[in-house]
Amino acid sequence: MNEQDNAAPDFAQFVAARYPALVRYGTLLTGDRGHGEDLTQESLVKSHKAWRRLHPHGDPEAYTRQVMARAAWRAGRRLWRREIPAAVPPDRAAAGDAYDSRDTAAAVLEALRALPAGQRVVLVLRYWAGLTESEIAAQLGCSTGTVKSRASRAITALRRADGPLAEAFAHAETGAAG
Repeated sequence: MNEQDNAAPDFAQFVAARYPALVRYGTLLTGDRGHGEDLTQESLVKSHKAWRRLHPHGDPEAYTRQVMARAAWRAGRRLWRREIPAAVPPDRAAAGDAYDSRDTAAAVLEALRALPAGQRVVLVLRYWAGLTESEIAAQLGCSTGTVKSRASRAITALRRADGPLAEAFAHAETGAAG
């Protein structure tokens, strides 16, 4: 029996415990649930290969999330991005009230999907993962200025877009000024 076989139960427990959260993270990074699952699975393969270094004293979730963020960042640089998801899949009902709690997640995901990958990744790392600009820059291997400009452009695009998020940004600006 080799060392990878000994690590298998620990890795399986890690995957069982963290897979749903990692898929949610991947969905936010990619703007699509299917691509988020693919990103998660590809990143877990890399985490499994590095498992001996990560377990028991490392942080396998942080490592996996970093692999995911970097992969999503690199994917945004490619010209061709595989499939182009339809705005509304034909097997689903049309979107309802944008302020319905079930539709808020769909509205956020739709707005994120409209952003270029680099901007989307920066926003997810900043506002969902709670990283600082310098932490994001270190994780993505870019400058802090790149992080700031991508975040600024993304927020500007979200403010200009039609839909409930644009309205929320308008209310936030009014509330902040008043």
